[in-house]
Amino acid sequence: MKFSLNAGLTAIAALAACLSASTLRAQDWPTFGHDPQRSGWAFEESTLTPENVSRLELKWKAQAKNEPRSLTALTAPVVASGVVTAQGVKTLVYVAGSSDHLFAYDANDGSLVWTVNFDSRVVPKNEGMWLCPNNLNATPVIDRRSNTIYAIAVDGKLYGLDLGTGSIKFGPAQFVPGFSKDWSLNLVDGVIYTATSQGCGGAESGIYAMNVDDPERPAVRDLFVSHRGGGIWGRGGPVIGKNGRAYASTGDGDYVPSKGAFSNTVIAASLSDLKIVDYYTPTNWYEVSRYDLDMGSASPVWFSYENYNLLVSAGKEAALYLMDADELGNRDHQTPFQTLHLANDDKAFQGQGVWGGMSTWRDLEANTWVFVPISGPVSKDAPSFPQTNGAVPHGCIMAFRVKLDPSSKQPVLEPAWTSGDLNLPEPVAIANGVVFALSTGENPMQTEQSGVIVNNTHLRLLTDAERGLNTKNAVLYALDARTGKTLYDSGSSISGWTHFSGLAVAGGRIYAVDHDSRLYCFGLKKSE
Repeated sequence: MKFSLNAGLTAIAALAACLSASTLRAQDWPTFGHDPQRSGWAFEESTLTPENVSRLELKWKAQAKNEPRSLTALTAPVVASGVVTAQGVKTLVYVAGSSDHLFAYDANDGSLVWTVNFDSRVVPKNEGMWLCPNNLNATPVIDRRSNTIYAIAVDGKLYGLDLGTGSIKFGPAQFVPGFSKDWSLNLVDGVIYTATSQGCGGAESGIYAMNVDDPERPAVRDLFVSHRGGGIWGRGGPVIGKNGRAYASTGDGDYVPSKGAFSNTVIAASLSDLKIVDYYTPTNWYEVSRYDLDMGSASPVWFSYENYNLLVSAGKEAALYLMDADELGNRDHQTPFQTLHLANDDKAFQGQGVWGGMSTWRDLEANTWVFVPISGPVSKDAPSFPQTNGAVPHGCIMAFRVKLDPSSKQPVLEPAWTSGDLNLPEPVAIANGVVFALSTGENPMQTEQSGVIVNNTHLRLLTDAERGLNTKNAVLYALDARTGKTLYDSGSSISGWTHFSGLAVAGGRIYAVDHDSRLYCFGLKKSE
């Protein structure tokens, strides 16, 4: 492994020691979706508001020396403030690259502070393509206790690198099979979590965990959810609740709970030994599997409300499930608090439904909100929304308020608003009453007629090049969190499209990436 860095950190270390822990961490976005629960809520953010986001502009963009592989290029950004570097104490933005790199950029001007090229010495058995691209895919995670950023290289080894220098502090230690398709890393109490899907690299679908507190003995645990399918490919990987459980939604495959096969199911696992302690399976499980409507296309989100711990999940079918996080699906494992059908009347397995993950926010009046990215038009059976912001042929963000049902006294989701049209939205980020949403502009079509048989229909998987056609540039939107009204859009500031990424919001800045391996930073214009 090689890393580049200017030497000399002595004087800066003394300065950093004078900074308080709260100063160092107030402007961080350390993991996908901001926190282990994948809320998407930058609750520390104080600069951006509904009153000033109309003054957003592109501050800088940085071109990473990274070769896009298949549909992927750069992971979603993560951010750490108060980092000691050779050039001083800085806020750094980190992205991992599909061709096995990790980059650290200065949040102030986009200059490259350091980069690491992982030295993988294995060769994939099969040629990569968009289902199994043989690349680095998992969004890294930051540990501020040790000032370390963790990333999985293409050979499946976990690296822990110093935030300011990129030097190795942990590993490399084998975590998952080489060339597996891994999803965003999560970190709780010294344990790193990830999830795998599509059987890439021969990896079993499931949740993987590694204890990194003892670098000499990094114990690994895993939980396989199906020997055929059942991939966990929600953008956020495993979701960790504050009740000591890990959650994930699985995809198509076998469903035999007595034999540990939990496809198209929301599972809960204990953190101590990574064993399944609860699960929810919809009553129409067979139909979901038959039409390839994976529940695994989106990560759940965990949050608390009143005296409840709650979980919201959805997938390509666009059925939204509100569940008791302490007792998923009740005693029969099939009875959630509430189910709402939001989109995908065509039962299409590509380009419609819920992809990526949900987000949540609590406003100053203690109202709890849930935001859902919808691909495709709204269902004719969807609930009525008091406020809409125009036709949505391509997709939108749907917002719900959490309430207690007057009769059952159980939590329910009350429709609030739908945004304007977004051409395939990513999971949102929320700060100070502003919802930041990214319209990806990607081409979601995966197949055309003839070839492979799926659901008794002859289909041919499109090539990487074909999936790169008919794309549009990504657009960043700032929406009023209470009404869905557009307060800002970035127009043509982002040059390319993006696939399976996410936003980061920290220190009055918003960060996004595109498929051409560019990192973008948006911030407020200087006041006149």
